[in-house]
Amino acid sequence: MESVNMHEAKTHLSKLVSRAEKGEGFIIAKAGKPLVRVTAIDSPEPGQLKRTGFMSGQFTIPDDFDRMGEKAIAKLFEGGS
Repeated sequence: MESVNMHEAKTHLSKLVSRAEKGEGFIIAKAGKPLVRVTAIDSPEPGQLKRTGFMSGQFTIPDDFDRMGEKAIAKLFEGGS
């Protein structure tokens, strides 16, 4: 995440807010010390990234997914060839 100093943040606030709105958060620092993180209001909290459904519609799962390769796996456990 990009860090900007207080003066730069004041000077370019509109541009920075626009970038944050698009998902590019930034940190405002004073004298090199990070003070605040700026992100879009609807962005997930740190550590709470939404992963469920992120590939929705990009592939399909076969109906027999839970039985795929069951004969080969059974042979491995039973010692058959």
